[in-house]
Amino acid sequence: MIPGGVAVVIPARNEAEYLAGCLTAVGNARAALQKTLPQIAVTVTVVLDSCTDGSALVVAGFPEAQVVTVDFGVVGRTRDAGIRAAPASRGLWIANTDADTAVPENWLTEQCRLAALGYALVLGTVVPGPGLDDQRRGEWQSRNPLRDNHAQVHGANLGFARSIYLEAGGFAPLEVGEDVDLINRIKERGVPWTAVDSMRAVTSAREEGRAPSGFAHYLRNLLGS
Repeated sequence: MIPGGVAVVIPARNEAEYLAGCLTAVGNARAALQKTLPQIAVTVTVVLDSCTDGSALVVAGFPEAQVVTVDFGVVGRTRDAGIRAAPASRGLWIANTDADTAVPENWLTEQCRLAALGYALVLGTVVPGPGLDDQRRGEWQSRNPLRDNHAQVHGANLGFARSIYLEAGGFAPLEVGEDVDLINRIKERGVPWTAVDSMRAVTSAREEGRAPSGFAHYLRNLLGS
């Protein structure tokens, strides 16, 4: 079923360096969707969690984005707050990404296409952006082949029906692994889902991230694990 609306949710904790690029990419994806499916309303919610930098000023430059301010320091709670703050509508689809990530132009169009085919959960791929040395990039590629039916789960690139999210209990209040935990619970419900490489996102290759043992930690330890 074609979604009745789309809510993009972006958690951010001191991400002033990357937020403009993230929101610009989301805006491009939103414009592409509205060219093909103008009846689908798209909202963008940025959840500023314990920010002490200029993140709020960056978001202020994107009037289409609404802001939710929290002081959790726990990404699972932050993502959940953004989803619950998004304007609810019948058949709402939740598109998730991260503040240090640039999604492709077809990001929302592809999710809506797959939702119309009956999928309640869509898992996209993620690749590290510039700055990762050749040896680690090669190791990344060997461990994470970019293809359909992949095994990647990234909060920076996934979408699901809001109804399924609520039935599964939402994101748990976890500092790391909140995406894998939720996806496992959604899959346990037996809903149709798919993993595709047709909406590949680019995330920062920084080695000091916001979540302990998160993506940056994984990149930093690629050659030692």
